[in-house]
Amino acid sequence: MRAMRTEEFDYDLPPALIAQFPPAQRGSGRMLHLDGRTGACADRRFADLPGFVHKGDLFVFNDTRVIKARLRGVKESGGKVEALIERVVTARRALAMLRTSHTPLPG
Repeated sequence: MRAMRTEEFDYDLPPALIAQFPPAQRGSGRMLHLDGRTGACADRRFADLPGFVHKGDLFVFNDTRVIKARLRGVKESGGKVEALIERVVTARRALAMLRTSHTPLPG
C-alpha cells in the first residue's frame, strides 16, 4: 500500500456549483448516488435518500464544527504557502497541512 498525498484529492469545482445558501425547499438539495454493486453514479435529490436505505444500514453523522482555518501567505523567496489548520492543540500550537510550491525548510 502506497502513501497518499493530499494533492491527490484536489479537483476543480466551479464556484457556480458551490451552494451559497440552503435550498428554498427542504429536501431539494442535490446529492451524488454511487451504486456500490455497479459503480454507476447518478445525480439525485436528498429527498430520494429514504429509497436507498435498507434494514440494517448504518448511518454515520459528522457533526464536527468547521473553523475558518485556511491561511495563505508568501515566503521570503516569493513562493506561495497555504496552511490548513486541522485542529487547535493549545493556544500556541495546531496541527496543520501545508501546501507549498517546494518543500518548506524548518523554521
